[in-house]
Amino acid sequence: MSTEFNELLKVSYTDKSQIWIIGTREQVLHTINEFYVKRIATDFPSETLRERVKFTPIIPAPFEGKYMSVLVR
Repeated sequence: MSTEFNELLKVSYTDKSQIWIIGTREQVLHTINEFYVKRIATDFPSETLRERVKFTPIIPAPFEGKYMSVLVR
């Protein structure tokens, strides 16, 4: 990216990074599961409470037939 383009971006360094997963519903669910198995995303606060709180719910993407979820780190 050019310096001029970077200056136009309104990005705060306090914002958290995001990973967007876009694909079929099955692909998105598989990738979310893979992130937990590979410990890319670990958000289990305890062994009794197993909520996947860092991923947004799977929602329809703005592309035909695609779904998406976002991991906020």
